[in-house]
Amino acid sequence: MVLNRESLKNSQIWEAAEISLPKFDIDKMRSNTARKPEWIHFGSGNIFRAFLAAVHQQLLEKNCAQTGIIAVEAFDYEIIEKVYKPNDELSLLVTLNSDGTMDKKVIASVADSIAADSENEREWEKLRKIAANPSLQMMSFTITEKGYNLFSSSGSFIADVAYDIIHGPAKPRSIITKVTSLLLARYHAGAYPVALVSMDNCSRNGDKLKSSVLTIAEQWVKNGFANRGFLSYLTNAKTVSFPCSMIDKITPRPSPVVQEHLKEINFESCEIIRTSKNTYISAFVNAEAPQYLVIEDIFPNGRPALDKAGVFFTDKETVEKAERMKLCTCLNPLHTSLAVFGCLLGYTSIASEMKNEALKKLVIGVGLKEGMPVVVDPGIINPAEFINEVIEKRLPNPFIPDTPQRIMSDTSQKIPNRFGNTIKLYRQSKELDAAALTYIPLVIAGWCRYLLGVDDNLETMELSYDPMLNELQGYLSSVRIGSTESVKDALKPILSNSDIFGVSLYEVNLAGKVEAFFKEMIAGKHAVQNVLEKVVL
Repeated sequence: MVLNRESLKNSQIWEAAEISLPKFDIDKMRSNTARKPEWIHFGSGNIFRAFLAAVHQQLLEKNCAQTGIIAVEAFDYEIIEKVYKPNDELSLLVTLNSDGTMDKKVIASVADSIAADSENEREWEKLRKIAANPSLQMMSFTITEKGYNLFSSSGSFIADVAYDIIHGPAKPRSIITKVTSLLLARYHAGAYPVALVSMDNCSRNGDKLKSSVLTIAEQWVKNGFANRGFLSYLTNAKTVSFPCSMIDKITPRPSPVVQEHLKEINFESCEIIRTSKNTYISAFVNAEAPQYLVIEDIFPNGRPALDKAGVFFTDKETVEKAERMKLCTCLNPLHTSLAVFGCLLGYTSIASEMKNEALKKLVIGVGLKEGMPVVVDPGIINPAEFINEVIEKRLPNPFIPDTPQRIMSDTSQKIPNRFGNTIKLYRQSKELDAAALTYIPLVIAGWCRYLLGVDDNLETMELSYDPMLNELQGYLSSVRIGSTESVKDALKPILSNSDIFGVSLYEVNLAGKVEAFFKEMIAGKHAVQNVLEKVVL
């Protein structure tokens, strides 16, 4: 089996391999899209193919949509050149179930794919015409949070952005300037309405996108490349909207385990490609089954009926509640808890940690026992059901190769949301007492123990990147395994830092508990495991 349109005609071979085929007229969908495009998506990588393209396929199969998605890649053109075009814009979605089985389905909802290379006049002009078409309803994005960034660490514009500001919208180089250039073309064509929907996994993603687009537009107005009417067009929600969204689905890079399975069933299009920009991609994409997408419902030119395929459309406040539910209680704190102790105890897989009874009870304690009393309920997703799915299905999934070492990156920046928010809500509550928390301070003590750079076997371990790492380790430099002499003074500047925890832990009577756990964890070899078991079992 080769992944192309011609091969799909021999449906019996695919069905024998237990691969589901599209149940709609692909030719008609592509013809409709060419005439009246409705959806452009920027960022043609794995999350788009495994989630958004698959969701839209459901609409096509239910006859709730007549057009497909135009996949646009504005950063890594090799994705289009080496994956989309050779496979006729088709993908093979492999869903990795927590019971070890795989479901396989050909995704054909992408009508066309375009490399947004402004130096390629034919492709760039093709994209400009699509962007200017009155029928276009939505431009969506999965370009990662850094894709919206315009500035270097020094505060000046990134080189490509600075070039585009000076040289204007004709041949832009950066992603955001390309998008702004396309919007300018749409403005000149008739100021047609459109929604720009960030679907990246970052807080207030729509606001970030809007800010970046407006920054470029303002610079172009200043430099004479656009008039002030363009700014009015962009800032009027009746013409251009920037909905916020919350997205949740784990989509790892193509797995060699999946690749071997596909070879065994004679699926030939399974080469794993590493592009020159370090993207790992293949004709197949593998992902977990659970998925959530909540979008602020402001679409001035209409929208796809994604709600008929499980997507939630709601107001901005509810989007933010769904995000806080995930970020502050039901998923991210559990990940960080496992990451802290996983590193200390020598694990290299989150899924394997969930086989440890003490670690599983730890995340139950952090999430269900201590997080749920103050969880933000968005009203559209049940927090208890969500967290139970995380604990019972998502974290133990052996197919999801996430590592505690990766999750430990930037922990000092994550703690304010992942634990600080819960601590603050306990302090504000009349019924709850922050000083009664146990599992969260245990994790905080574990994080401080991790910062010593020595695992539970007393062997040196490499620490993940954190912008505060040198500062934090400096505070702990006097601490020695087997001695509690300097612990209180060493921990004080960390535990009192309200930037890290959202509040000084001394003010909520938690610092003493963290200190006590930490002292036990530095008693000697295997002390971390002993403390963990004593507290949670």
